[in-house]
Amino acid sequence: MSNAFRVDALGSVDRDKSLSFTFDGREYTGHPGDTLASALLANGVHHVATSIKYGRPRGIMTAGVEEPNALVQIEFPFPEPMLTATTVELYDGLVARGLSGQGRLSTRPDTARYDTVHAHCDVLVVGAGPAGLAAALTASRAGVRVVVVDELPSPGGSLPGTAPACEWVADVTDELSANSDVQLLRRTTAIGYYDDGLVLALEKRTDHLGAAAPAHVSRQRVWRIRARQVVFATGAYERPIAFDDNDRPGIMLAGSARTYLGRFGVLAGREVVVFTTNDSAYLAATELADAGARVRAVIDARSEVPAHWLDACAARGIEVRAGQAVSGTSGAERITGVRVGDEEIGCDLLLVSGGWNPAVALFSQARGTLRYDGVLGGFVPAGALDTVRTAGAARGVLGSAEVVSDGAEAALGALAALGKTAGEPVALPAVGDAPAGAPGAVLWQVPGSDDAQFVDLQRDQTVADVLRATGAGLTSVEHVKRYTTIGTAHDQGRTSGVLTSGIVAAALGVDIAELGTPRLRPPALPVAFAAFAGRNRGELFDPVRVTSLHRWHVEHGALFENVGQWKRPWYYPVGGETIEEAVLRECRAAREGVGMMDGSTLGKISVQGPDSGELLDRFYTNVMSSLKVGRVRYGVMCGVDGMVFDDGTVLRLAEEEFLVTTTTGNAAKVLDRMEEWLQTEWPDLRVRLTSVTEHWATIPLVGPRSRDVLALVAPTLDVSNAAFGFMTWQDTVVADVPARVARISFSGELAYEINVPAWYAHTVWEALYAAGGPFGITPYGTETMHVLRAEKAYPIIGQDTDGTITPQDLGMSWVVSGKKDEFVGRRSFDRAENRRADRKQLVGLLPVDERTLLPEGAQIIATETVPAPPVPMLGHITSSYRSDALGRTFALALLRGGTRRVGETLYVPLEGRTVAVTVTDPVLYDKEGTRRDG
Repeated sequence: MSNAFRVDALGSVDRDKSLSFTFDGREYTGHPGDTLASALLANGVHHVATSIKYGRPRGIMTAGVEEPNALVQIEFPFPEPMLTATTVELYDGLVARGLSGQGRLSTRPDTARYDTVHAHCDVLVVGAGPAGLAAALTASRAGVRVVVVDELPSPGGSLPGTAPACEWVADVTDELSANSDVQLLRRTTAIGYYDDGLVLALEKRTDHLGAAAPAHVSRQRVWRIRARQVVFATGAYERPIAFDDNDRPGIMLAGSARTYLGRFGVLAGREVVVFTTNDSAYLAATELADAGARVRAVIDARSEVPAHWLDACAARGIEVRAGQAVSGTSGAERITGVRVGDEEIGCDLLLVSGGWNPAVALFSQARGTLRYDGVLGGFVPAGALDTVRTAGAARGVLGSAEVVSDGAEAALGALAALGKTAGEPVALPAVGDAPAGAPGAVLWQVPGSDDAQFVDLQRDQTVADVLRATGAGLTSVEHVKRYTTIGTAHDQGRTSGVLTSGIVAAALGVDIAELGTPRLRPPALPVAFAAFAGRNRGELFDPVRVTSLHRWHVEHGALFENVGQWKRPWYYPVGGETIEEAVLRECRAAREGVGMMDGSTLGKISVQGPDSGELLDRFYTNVMSSLKVGRVRYGVMCGVDGMVFDDGTVLRLAEEEFLVTTTTGNAAKVLDRMEEWLQTEWPDLRVRLTSVTEHWATIPLVGPRSRDVLALVAPTLDVSNAAFGFMTWQDTVVADVPARVARISFSGELAYEINVPAWYAHTVWEALYAAGGPFGITPYGTETMHVLRAEKAYPIIGQDTDGTITPQDLGMSWVVSGKKDEFVGRRSFDRAENRRADRKQLVGLLPVDERTLLPEGAQIIATETVPAPPVPMLGHITSSYRSDALGRTFALALLRGGTRRVGETLYVPLEGRTVAVTVTDPVLYDKEGTRRDG
């Protein structure tokens, strides 16, 4: 029967509208405001899942995020696995099925958006129950910025649905909403507390609209909230009790039954038995009885029951049995009875309350310490922290009026820490009794069959499993947790953690206060990877970066390679050329005529400020502060270990301004390292760092005819050696575009690097290409660039180095200044390891067979035949090419004691044979450097 368990006049769902949904292949109806769990219960469905290990039927046990049983798979509109039915808001067209602990990922992309938002506030209040609302209202009246985070669609938390309570919540919510300094985030769950007041929260943005919400609406949003003071008003979770067959559908926590009745107008059962150790379950018993349920009995483990509860139950015809316990249950797909002593009491709903555990996960993540409260039977915060405090049930405070007062007090403490004065005090409402009620007896387990008493229902772990762990010698709850997997499921032990500690303590005969409880780590709730990724997925996860000249390269047939995130022209085949033919042609043009390439991807960092030169001196192995305006200097950066980290050129643009260039792949890393050291090690230096990589397009114009081409497009620039020397730069006009031209060469040839704003790159490139037509100008790609630089032994960091190479190993001792005592990595050069004569050093290799192209990464050995393993390796090939200028193949290699081995013949194992190679100086072309001046 559809909605047969709805109770008139109760709940806040919209009865005027109906929503259709399908569960396990059957169609049902619910209402806006329902969760999937409340809608199923309204339709009399208790069995919603199957346990993962034993295949036992499982039902809805709670009404919130602590649910261990009711895992479902959303099938339509978009597949989402491993969701709890208690937290899925019902929407029209929902299709779901129960799980046995395993779900199914979608095979199609999720078209919904996921966002990340950053927020800052003076006071963050987590939880919008009575304590949280009182804290937020108190803080807001002091004129500070407040953010309130609450996981429910509407504020109020566990307050009863009485008129005074609802009116108070409405009044407080209205006042908070009207305050521009207050932000109230509904459907938002705090999932982690991190250093310096950072709280991560997950906002669900489409559950109330349906998973098929418009694509422009974000499905989920991660809030990164930085707060000066945090108040955790996170409430408490009701605790179950271990007894035989305590996992059947129809067994529910008593407070959850109240929630279903008061919030959703759903009566979870008609024939009810209540098993409790405290007063709070009497609220459930009396309220369900008033709603039409037959409450067969209240089984109270305490020997004495408060008189007012005896009177309340007697007035409703409810039998109270003190000093007794439920020892077992019967039923198949749903509970049909409970066993009390030798008696069987028939029922279709068993409500259990073993007490309340304050929700202290976030407080623990803030490094707050806990203490055991013997009266409450749970762990509570031992005290407030400097920037974090708890309020209400999260602090073990029970009773609605007391909870409201405690929330206000917590806010006053936060305001005092901020040096703020409180505003108008918060009035205490007449909101009725608290859901947690008064403390009671502490009962972890009813004697019975240990292997039938479930502790962690999601993991199918029983008391017997816990005792097996202690029997194996485990005395720590952390070890028991890992041995049994208790508390490692989606619910993170909210209903099983403290219960496990109680059983372990009893088994070991130790005080639970000393034993403690497992630590709760972020995220406090399961979070979809998509939410953490936000918009950083697909192309945005690893963005493809292209230069402003990319379209020209495509139109002229370039093939591309990935360099970092950049698409760079690899080579430009003409008329069906192979890569070898195209590269030889491009190299010939650069060596004999003129070539041009797109070098815009080189990292560029603007360094400005009075101490810019000092900062660069501390990073580079050579001196940069002495560089004159208008000059360029090559430099190398090392890590603290003295190993080469990056290289590039430095242009001095003004007395307090430099332009640093880096390798393409290391641009972000260099900037990050410079910024880190500037902020943490040398905060006294007056320097500003700005990435300008994308601002400038860089066009190297290379070859003996490059001067002729540049002269045609920059008629006001004197390009003679006398006027424009090597390693200098000048501001000028190229193709009617303001440009900065530098005499820098990464090929050894006469070359100019033309830098223009990226907006004008295409104009300048086309002008150069047209002017160079009579000289046979040839665009070339990265493969040709590699050949040209390798012939001159210019290393590529990350290719000709491997993180263990110093500048000295590269034959670049000249770049390490002897004029300064300190720079990053300087002291490491004096380590004995870095001075060994047999360190790997950069050398050239010439295969005896001039046609053999050695594979990069190939190893080098000393003997013509490969000895039996382990084979002593002398080094490896770092770069290998076929050279037009040399008329043969060649390679660069890192070789042990390489400089002492020049002239030796060594061998490279290759496909069952060895190739003889001659060790040479790494510079194989124009060793004297005469070609760079044209």
